[in-house]
Amino acid sequence: MAGEMTIEILDDFANGWNEHDLDKLMSFMTQDCVFELSAGPEAWGARFEGYDNVREGYKRVLDMFPDGQWAEPSHFIAGDRGVTQWTFRATGADGAQVEVNGCDLFHFDGDKIRVKNSFRKIRS
Repeated sequence: MAGEMTIEILDDFANGWNEHDLDKLMSFMTQDCVFELSAGPEAWGARFEGYDNVREGYKRVLDMFPDGQWAEPSHFIAGDRGVTQWTFRATGADGAQVEVNGCDLFHFDGDKIRVKNSFRKIRS
């Protein structure tokens, strides 16, 4: 039987993003996972469903921002749901510096992430 999600696990997941370690990131996900990217053509952004598709979605984010860092993560867990707030800093494709606040809303299955739904502020 799977354990419970903990703040320490979410910290390790956040570190995986900052390390740009795709294998590490995927080790936290269930086989039937879902990733909803904050940008995309639909109201929910872009949705990636299933382990292989989520891996591709994560790769897309990491490739788009090779120096991306999700700083000051702060986590909250309530049963099988959770939130991580962060400040994202990176260099955009045009060379401009990006700095925005955002959060991930999670659904957990034991100590694994089943859904990662990302939101971020847009600066003008």
